[in-house]
Amino acid sequence: MFASLKKKFPHHHPLRLFYHKVKAIVAALWYRFPAESMTVIAVTGTNGKTTTCHLITDILREAGYKVGMITTADFRIDHEVVVNEYKMTTLSPFIFQQLLRRMVDRGCSYAVVEVTSHAMDQSRLWGVNVDVAVLTNISHDHLDYHGDIPSYIQAKGKLFNLLNHARRKSNVPKISILNGDDPALDYFQQFVADRTYIYGLKKGSFQASNLVMTQNGTKFLFKIPNHELEIQFPLPGRFNVENALAAATVGVVLPLNLNIIQRALNDAKSVPGRLERIDEGQGYAIVVDYAHAPDSLEKLLSMFRELTPQRLIVVFGATGDRDRSKRPVMGQIVDRYADVIVLTDDDPYTEDHLEILSQVAQGISRQEGDRFWQVPDRRQAIRLALAMARAGDTVIIAGKGCEPFQVVGTEKIPSDDREIVRNFLGRQIEIEIEPGKVERGNRYFES
Repeated sequence: MFASLKKKFPHHHPLRLFYHKVKAIVAALWYRFPAESMTVIAVTGTNGKTTTCHLITDILREAGYKVGMITTADFRIDHEVVVNEYKMTTLSPFIFQQLLRRMVDRGCSYAVVEVTSHAMDQSRLWGVNVDVAVLTNISHDHLDYHGDIPSYIQAKGKLFNLLNHARRKSNVPKISILNGDDPALDYFQQFVADRTYIYGLKKGSFQASNLVMTQNGTKFLFKIPNHELEIQFPLPGRFNVENALAAATVGVVLPLNLNIIQRALNDAKSVPGRLERIDEGQGYAIVVDYAHAPDSLEKLLSMFRELTPQRLIVVFGATGDRDRSKRPVMGQIVDRYADVIVLTDDDPYTEDHLEILSQVAQGISRQEGDRFWQVPDRRQAIRLALAMARAGDTVIIAGKGCEPFQVVGTEKIPSDDREIVRNFLGRQIEIEIEPGKVERGNRYFES
């Protein structure tokens, strides 16, 4: 019944927003406001939220604290780790508050959480007293919901507006941490907090310099007033250095010992489905990543274009029932960087999957068969990419990261890009590819 009512009322209809707020209020009351018993660190932005949350959690745990974490990829309650299968960053208020309550019951001092613009617009965080708000970056995403970039930014801003209006916990200041290199910096600086700190590669009191990048990580100097730390960061990419800066800034201002921050960053582990490498001794690089929007896709591919000695082979698609305007843009980006393109289904949801592929392909200048194939079946698309790969190549499988299923219509079909890759590598595929052989559809493949 509620599903049919949702279709009648648009996202921003007052009745629908009222429903979300009432639900959040009831959830906070039911679970007795667990956020009041912890320091809550909320991370928002278009890209980098999950990795930044993981890095903040690593730093706090290195300092000896019990920490809870809620991200798109997983939930952590002290040492317990649970894969997030809900396919949404900020959850239903009842699930969100239940997780916070479990953190309190488990003795966690800190909660590190991802926060989306949808969640702020729908008041899903009502009753969650945020103490530290972190901005990663702002770029093109979720315009199917917000309509335009200014509205999207304003929704993000609601998190920072909370800092000056929420009750202060004992000896816990309200802190705003912003990306000095982001064009939206001035807008976010207008929100009042007890303290505001700026980090960035170019601007801010917390900076990174002397970057030396490889496929296996980045060496850089973390500069803060009166101190410099040499970081051997094991996650590659300039964008991951920005994530590390955001997390390190949180550590410095809490404040934590600098040596603890340095150790945590030096020992950082790859986040599931974020630049996750799969190495079964195949002789070429395979990376599974969650990049599913123009900005994150461009950052990912530009980095590996620079670091790949031979061909860059990219498997990707676009999500259904979401912002259609970004589909040809994503096609243009992949066309610019990839030597070989395999366009496939992501999560079509209720849209015609072939129509989605057609819209993405509008941004691709090359003809099918000319280093470009459309293979709707994602499993077979991955198989094709692996079959083409040779020593020195990099295969990027983008869009879904560690998600354990693919959504077709309203059905969740078990499917994990990483397991598909491992399965094919275990069978040591050998397929001879003939130009033009793989056309629209899957006619080339046998089951």
